Amino acid sequence: MPMRVAIVSPEQEVWSGDADMVVARTVEGDIGVLPGHVPMLAVLVRDQTVRVKVGSQEISAGVDGGFLSVTKEGVSILAESASIS
Repeated sequence: MPMRVAIVSPEQEVWSGDADMVVARTVEGDIGVLPGHVPMLAVLVRDQTVRVKVGSQEISAGVDGGFLSVTKEGVSILAESASIS
């Protein structure tokens, strides 16, 4: 069962949709988030690529800093700046 994912910057929502996995680099290391992941909040490193896996496709977003929030509703990536690569 997919989870809801949103990647947003102060200017706009960069991408949102259902996904099977999110991979991001936090200040504590790389993290992979699957549906049903325990709720958490993490600080993202600067100048990285967040990968969102949707079935057999992968969406890459360039992200510069911010936070990753995991709740029972899904994953939110709140970035200082972000764009689809």
